[in-house]
Amino acid sequence: MNRPKSDRRTRITVLVALGANLVIAVAKGVGGFLSGSPALLSEAAHSVADSVNEVFLLAALRRSRRPPDARHPFGYGKERYFWSLLAAVGIFVVGGCFSFFQGIEALGRDEQESPDGYTAGLIVLGVALVAEGSSLVRALVQLRGEKGGAARDPALRTVIAEDSTAVLGVVLAMAGMVLHLVTGDVVWEASASLGIGLLLVYVAYRLGKDARDRLIGESAEPGLRRGVEELLTSQAEIDNVAALFTMGLGLDSVLVAARVDLAPGIDSEEIERVAVRIKRSIARSWPEAEHVFLDITNAPPRGGV
Repeated sequence: MNRPKSDRRTRITVLVALGANLVIAVAKGVGGFLSGSPALLSEAAHSVADSVNEVFLLAALRRSRRPPDARHPFGYGKERYFWSLLAAVGIFVVGGCFSFFQGIEALGRDEQESPDGYTAGLIVLGVALVAEGSSLVRALVQLRGEKGGAARDPALRTVIAEDSTAVLGVVLAMAGMVLHLVTGDVVWEASASLGIGLLLVYVAYRLGKDARDRLIGESAEPGLRRGVEELLTSQAEIDNVAALFTMGLGLDSVLVAARVDLAPGIDSEEIERVAVRIKRSIARSWPEAEHVFLDITNAPPRGGV
């Protein structure tokens, strides 16, 4: 996989989403203030949160590709997950909490809203639905074409989560505004704002949980672990795989550490050759296994004391 090329595609996807959200945030904000619609103001806060998060994701794409150095010998791959965690916090605080506030405040209102203002607001939401849907389609097309680590890219997955939530949020806001105008009951629009808030909190929780798992050291995919273990146990020189540890260091970087017992009677020179051969075999089969460590024990001869 060509990671720089994949990163360029993801960066374009994030920039498309950022441009759409900035325009939509301004339009929703103006429409919300003119109409006084709590649902539309909630959606404006949602778009602001998404815009801030896309800036975080652009930082993640740039910073995570820095080469290893003395302070970070395993590289900066986990930067993606750190910035994705910040994006999740942004969704929760800016989007979710503001939507809850708007919904609760709307329940205490008793003034009649202007139909003209709501008509303009619905038009804004219609344009937003097209823009958010277009951004979502682009992200889904990229996800479908990616393989391996790129398909698990937190930047790409965050854009998809944001755009999916934005499309559903716009639909909720439109439904709340229409029902409010038809029935004259603000509870419909307040419910839409609360629903948008719940949706954002759920998305923030899922994104934050995934970033947390990877930041604290999640193991590699089960398929890679099983494959490495089978490769080790198939070696004639290895009697037993005492322990095998894996950890993801980034999208396409995995650490593999194994403690193996060698068959009796292997001298030190042969041990070195065996270790080199095993490491090369793992690297050929799993290019993402950039760091392989073998703790080798030369078992005593059978029947010995």
